[in-house]
Order: sequence, then C-alpha cells, then structure tokens
Amino acid sequence: MNLVIVESPTKAKTITKFLGSDYIVESSFGHIRDLPKSKMGIDTTHDYEPEYVIPDISQNTVNKLTALAKKATTVILASDEDREGEAIAWHLAQALDLPKKKIQRIVFHEITKEAILEALKNPRDINVDLVDAQQARRILDRLVGYDLSPFLWKKVARGLSAGRVQSVAVRLTVEKEREIKEFNSEEYWSVAADLVDPASKMQYESHLHKIKNKALAKLDLKNKEQVDVITKEIKGKKFIVANIESRIAKKNPPKPFTTSTLQQAANNMLGYSAKQTMRLAQQLYEGINLKVEGHVGLITYMRTDSLNLSTKFLTEAQDYLKKEVGEEYTIKEPRIFKAKSKGAQEAHEAIRPTDIGRHPDAIKSSLNSNQYRLYKLIWQRSLASQMPEARTRNTTIDIAVEKTDYEFRATGQIIEFDGYLNIYPEKSKDSKLPAVKVADKQELEKLLPIQHFTQPPARYSDATLVKCLEEHGIGRPSTYAPTIHTIIERKYVDRDESKRLFPTDIAYVVNDLLVKHFSEIVDLDFTAKLEGDFDNIAHGKIKWQKLVGDFYKPFAINLKVKEKDVDKKDIMPVEETTEKCEECGEYMIIKIGRFGKFLSCSAFPTCKSMRSLPGTDKDKNGKDDNEQIKQLSEKYKDEVCTKCGELMSVKVGRFGPFLGCSGYPKCKTLRGIVADSQKTGVTCPLCKKGEIIEKMSRRGPFYACNAYPDCKNAYSGKPNGKKCAKCKSLKIETKAGKLKCSSKDCITNEKKVKK
Repeated sequence: MNLVIVESPTKAKTITKFLGSDYIVESSFGHIRDLPKSKMGIDTTHDYEPEYVIPDISQNTVNKLTALAKKATTVILASDEDREGEAIAWHLAQALDLPKKKIQRIVFHEITKEAILEALKNPRDINVDLVDAQQARRILDRLVGYDLSPFLWKKVARGLSAGRVQSVAVRLTVEKEREIKEFNSEEYWSVAADLVDPASKMQYESHLHKIKNKALAKLDLKNKEQVDVITKEIKGKKFIVANIESRIAKKNPPKPFTTSTLQQAANNMLGYSAKQTMRLAQQLYEGINLKVEGHVGLITYMRTDSLNLSTKFLTEAQDYLKKEVGEEYTIKEPRIFKAKSKGAQEAHEAIRPTDIGRHPDAIKSSLNSNQYRLYKLIWQRSLASQMPEARTRNTTIDIAVEKTDYEFRATGQIIEFDGYLNIYPEKSKDSKLPAVKVADKQELEKLLPIQHFTQPPARYSDATLVKCLEEHGIGRPSTYAPTIHTIIERKYVDRDESKRLFPTDIAYVVNDLLVKHFSEIVDLDFTAKLEGDFDNIAHGKIKWQKLVGDFYKPFAINLKVKEKDVDKKDIMPVEETTEKCEECGEYMIIKIGRFGKFLSCSAFPTCKSMRSLPGTDKDKNGKDDNEQIKQLSEKYKDEVCTKCGELMSVKVGRFGPFLGCSGYPKCKTLRGIVADSQKTGVTCPLCKKGEIIEKMSRRGPFYACNAYPDCKNAYSGKPNGKKCAKCKSLKIETKAGKLKCSSKDCITNEKKVKK
C-alpha cells in the first residue's frame, strides 16, 4: 500500500479519483507543526534553532497519519510545489518519523490525471534549500513580531503587533493618505465644441487643442477669465477641417495570469478582495465536483510569478481557436512571455485552465457565481494570450477656427479586427467620426467651457497595493493576500465605501514610531533585499542562520536602546478637552488605543473612566460625524430611561451611535439606535413582539430581534418575511443573493432572490 499525503481534504478527494486501489490519499490539513504560540520558540544563543511543536488541533491527524505510514510501503508527500509546500512535506517527514528510504516527494502544477501520474513517475527528495528559505522567513518574522509587539504594547497600546512585511504595507497606506491630505487642488479649464458635419449630419465632439500652433498643456487655462476671452473670439466664426490623420494601431493581448495580476484583475473587474480571489482560486485548483466528470482540478497552481505556459496547453489553445473561433484568430508561433519580477520561478507555470476545452458556460451549473466568474476570467485571459493582436483605425481631425489662433481636435477609433478582444473584452469601444475632407466646413452646435480641478491621488485598492508591493519586490505570490488581510484584521487599515484602503488613527502612531526608531523594519529597499536573500537561500547560495543572525543581532541591540530612550509621552502627547469625567469630575483627555481615539479620565489610574469620543470619529470617507450626532441628539432629546427616569443621551461606540442613560454611572442602561436602513419590517417569530433589525459585530453584519436581551433570536442573513414551506422557519438572504431556510436542520433547495 502507498500512502499519499496532501494538504487539504478537497485535494485528496480529487487525487483519489486518479489512483488505483493500492493508493490511499490522506490530508494533513495544512501545517502539522509550527513554532509555539506561548513563547518565542527560537534559541537565539544557539544558531537560532527553532522549537517546533504539534498543536493540539493537529494531534489526531498526526496519530492517524503515523499509523497509516507504518503500514505503507512508500509515503508520497504531495504538498504544493512552492516553499510553503516543501516545508509542509519536511515537517510531515519529521513529525511522522519517516525513514528517508520510505519517502518520495512529488510536485505538479495542476491536479489532473496526466499530471499526477507523471509526477509519480518522477519522484525526488525533499529540497532542503527550499525548506530553509521558508524557515528563514518564518523565524525572522517570529523574531521581529515577538520582540517588537511587546515594545508597542508598552509605548503605544496593548494588543498591537508589528511584522516585517505588514509594517511596510501599513507605511505605504499611511504615506499615501498623507499625500492625499497634503494635496492642493488646482483649478483649470478646457473648451469643448460640439460640431456637426453638414454632409453626413453626424454630431461629434472636439476639444481646444492648440493656441498659436502651440499644443495646450493640461493646466494652461487656469481661470474663467481666460476661457471667456477665447469663447468670445470663437463665437460666430467658421470651423474648417485643417488636417486629417488616420493610422492602424495594434493592441497587444494581455499576458497570462500570475498571482499578483490575477488579484489585480479580479479586484478591478470583479470587485474581489485579494483574500477572496485566492480562496476561490484555491477551490478551483484543488477540484470542483462537476456533474459529468466528478472531482476535477480546473486551474493550475495559483501561487506563481511565472508567465510560462506548457507546450501541451499552447497546442490545445491553437486547436481550440481554429475549431471554435476561426482560423484568423490563431497565431503561427506560440507567444512566449518572460517575467520581469525579480526571483520569478520560471520553472513554474502561469495560472491557466487545466483543459482549455472546458468552456466556462459548460460547467457553470457546477460552480457558484463567484467561482464561475473567476474561472471565466482565467479561461479568457489564458486563451487571449495566444491570440492575434486587435487592430484599430485611429483617426484625428484638426479643425481650425477661421481668423483666430485656435485649433480644435477630434479623435476617433474603430476596431477593424477584434483579435483577442473576441475572447477577452476590454474597455475598448468604437468612437466614430464623420468622413470629412480638408477644407470642409463644420457647423458649431455648442461651445462648452468646462471647469476642472486637479484630483488627489487615489487610495490603494487591493489591486494597486498588490501591484506596488510587487514592483518594490516586497513579498512573494503567497504573501500578498495574507498581508492585506492581516493589516485589516489588526485594525491598522480599514476600507472606505469604495473598498479602498485607508489607515486608522493607530496606524499613524505605530508607523511614525517604526520609521523613526526601527527604520530598517519599514524600509522598502531593505525589505526587498531580504526577499532576494530568501531566494539565495532557496538556491543554496547562503545559509539561513547567517541571514537571520545578520538581521537579528543589530535589531536586538537597537531594541534594548529604544526601550530605555523612547518615552510614551513623546509618541502620544496628551490632547486636553473641556469635558469632565462623569465619575470623578476631573477633565477628560484624548488618547489613542488599538481601535482609535477615545476619552480617558486625566486622573488615571486613580479613576479609570473612559468613553467613546463623539464628534471626532471619522467615517470611512473621512467626514466628521458631528452633524449626525447633532441630528440624533435632537431626535432623542425627550427619550427617557425606562429604569431610572433620567434623560437618555447620544453616545458613540465602536459600532456607531447608541443611547446611554445620563444618570451614568449610577444607572448604566444602554439602548441601540436603529436607523431606517437597519429595519427589515419582519416581526420576530420567536417573541412575536420585536422587529428583526440589522446589527453589527466585529465579524460583520447580522440580523437579530430588537427586543434583546429579553429575546435573543438572531440570523446570519437578512430575513425577507417569507417562510420555509417545509419547516416554517424564516427564509434568509445569503451573500450569493439566494434564499435559504434559516434553520440549519432543514434541507431545502435554494432559490434566487428576485430583485
């Protein structure tokens, strides 16, 4: 019997289908060993030797795999082909105490029968250099986080954390936000003319392009006075075609997806976060249960920075295009791409479908909507990369205004051959112009002076932050999504209404502290150099212990110095207020904690009173909520506490405004404020008195009875008032936009929500 060990149950299920009865495929459920949570777990006095432990959650898995390994003739370690996968294989060999002669290590780019059988024919040893590269990253990150986080607790606030890559990502968002705040908008103007060609009666738009034969720069027209002079001189004058230029332009197809470009495209085109994209890609890679074929891996490995495509895929792509799209959509020779990023693993492959003949629409019924949209994007992009360029005819018409120094320009574009756009549509539309000749007169329909203001740079989206990290050589394909998730999870960064990233109050404090006192930790070039050093370890050029030592020794010395020299008061100077403490009467001061600014009694620690800071919290678009507080205070000015009879007052907490008794601290009655947008109009079926409303927790929105705590009925999705035909429980709306029964014990078919 041969034992095959992979990381996930889904992957195990897919591979089992391809192997015979003499193979058993089991899952390790990811890493089965790691550094301990309760202590550093690294011996800094003896070559940074790590202490690995088996977490309680993995113990049963280890026991099961150990028993199976003893019975097996061969143990085949089939974890992913990257450094993390190599480390998982090494940890399995160590934890299961496997003799070297019994181990086979196999890797593959895709989970298909051909790829698995080919990998089994070509086993290899565990690559210790790759393991060392992963160990170096893990150990170095542990040393930084374990030492620096307590420093932040002492000097800033408890619960904070620091990390080698996450702190650089926070720095980027902080610097971007400061750039936005410091931006000074400038006024500028442009002049548009709606023209009509008398012969064709076609209307088209042109813009003032030249004055005295000099092309206008963006900011040349600075005010209305300048524009008024121009429009006054133009009115009543004739517009005459002065020049026509037409040329054919080629639009090159996109490259196949790497991890970072997939995350960028999915964010820009589908609105997915980096984390969501990788979760969906993992599902497509490990295998989906298709109705006809069973469990099948739909895409190749999704953590890659390579642009290579297999010879088999290139051949199949041309055959598919010739048969299904047309001979004119094929190319004579395969298009080969080379990665520009440092350290790209050219032996790997780009992300592509495992079978180009598996059209997205043919398997749509087996995928959820998000899986389908991502698979379709990968399928289209991979095929498009092997298609001809699109050809467009770009036309420019220059129109002179007679007896003046002004010249307008109109531009148009017509797609003459769509090429790869036939499969991978991009934002490219026809913009037609009339067929005119030089000296033709054009009629002025309307003259439009337009005021503009220069715009500040945009906040980072997941796509642009990933692109920035990649361009600076920070992180690798496997780290982009976890980095963004970490800085959001740890409250350094939040999302605005456009899902763009902005730093929280605490991010500014921590970033400025690290920049001033631990500059190397947040230095972009230094962090990128470390990534290059990890690559050198993976290639066997340097030893991981030397890299860790060269970094940690000066870092540890500097940390000891800063623990003495850095004063918390210098980092977070006190902001005084005129508000008085409700408990002792002393003045309140503004402090910054992990979750932002709050009011604290100046008599601390004698008096430990603290409360939220109304009127200074910013919403996700940076707007002050003073106006909202005023409106709510007016609305609830006559609201009386049901317990003591005192008036209720509006306060602000982490999850928004609420009512608190003005008799606090003698009376601590609290009551939520329900906005119209939170109401569902659905009566609670449990108490039959309250209404189900939207509430907010640290995990996001949920729905519950407003009679809480007397009634604790709650739902994970929004009820629409309809009841399940089988069990009569309320139906709720899922994130995918479907209806399902709210009872976990009820099995019913989901129906799409009618919009």
